[in-house]
Amino acid sequence: MSIDGDKVFTASRNEALGQSETFLDFQEQLSRVAPVDRPVLLIGERGTGKELAANRLHFLSKRWQGPFVTLNCATLSPSLIEAELFGHERGAFTGAERRRTGRFEAADGGTLFLDEIGSIPLEAQEKILRVVEYGSFERVGSSQPIEIDVRIVGATNVDLSALAERQDFKRDLLDRLSFEVLFLPPLRCRGEDIMLLANHFATRMSYELGRSGIPVFTPAAVRRLEGYIWKGNIRELKNVVERAVYRADAGIIEDVAFDPFVSPYAQKKELNFEIRDFSTTLASQGSLDKKLADLEIALLRQALVACRYNQRRAASHLGLTYDQLRGKIKKYRMAVVAASEE
Repeated sequence: MSIDGDKVFTASRNEALGQSETFLDFQEQLSRVAPVDRPVLLIGERGTGKELAANRLHFLSKRWQGPFVTLNCATLSPSLIEAELFGHERGAFTGAERRRTGRFEAADGGTLFLDEIGSIPLEAQEKILRVVEYGSFERVGSSQPIEIDVRIVGATNVDLSALAERQDFKRDLLDRLSFEVLFLPPLRCRGEDIMLLANHFATRMSYELGRSGIPVFTPAAVRRLEGYIWKGNIRELKNVVERAVYRADAGIIEDVAFDPFVSPYAQKKELNFEIRDFSTTLASQGSLDKKLADLEIALLRQALVACRYNQRRAASHLGLTYDQLRGKIKKYRMAVVAASEE
């Protein structure tokens, strides 16, 4: 049995790396639910490792010897997704020249990972709900039921509850898929893991390039990596580190290029400035010092909330030392929740 373009794993190929409290908390939650044979939803920003987490869920479950099949639902048009999920019979539609096995059938006895699950059309959601409830489906173009035993793990970076409120996602299906919901922590809340991951990616890249020795980051490069806000999370960190290793001839990594499109020859964007009466603007909005203080307070609060009021992680997130963060909290007389109250 084969499926064109799919991924079926029989052994774990990657390992999650981390030593931060946030990372270890997530792994503990994942390990707790893995043996429970129920659907799981993984919620996280792009690049946080949702497929890797799903892979770990599978290999810690009772289904670890079965197939691990994946499908990125966002890459398929609404007209094709049902055929991908459930398969089709020969002649079911124009171009269906042979019978094709779908992802559900391929995952029988194992786990089906549906990435970007929020992009599945409502009609296909109805059929998935039937699979979850009754363990059976029909191929496109057939009325013969096929019984299967599959655990579904879904993943998304969108608010599925909001989609359900707008009736863009079936509430019944959401209820059935959310036996447990795990939120993957973004890299900005895993400050202690940045250099651990960076050294791992650097060593592997150096090996791939056929270089001897282990790459070394200079203190300046370390400061830049730890102080950067990783919007692309681990995937972005991996790309940045691999690019830095490739460009570092002597194995000493000094230059870290976060944006590969930066060049003195790149076309510059035109800046349009609107001339205003700045004296009137400042009078109506307050002094510059006041505006800067308000901005700093807002950033401090945002970091504390994002890091669940763990002040050490928030400091790392902002590129500050713990003492610097404490000084600013005291300066602005900010009331914060104690870390022990997480």
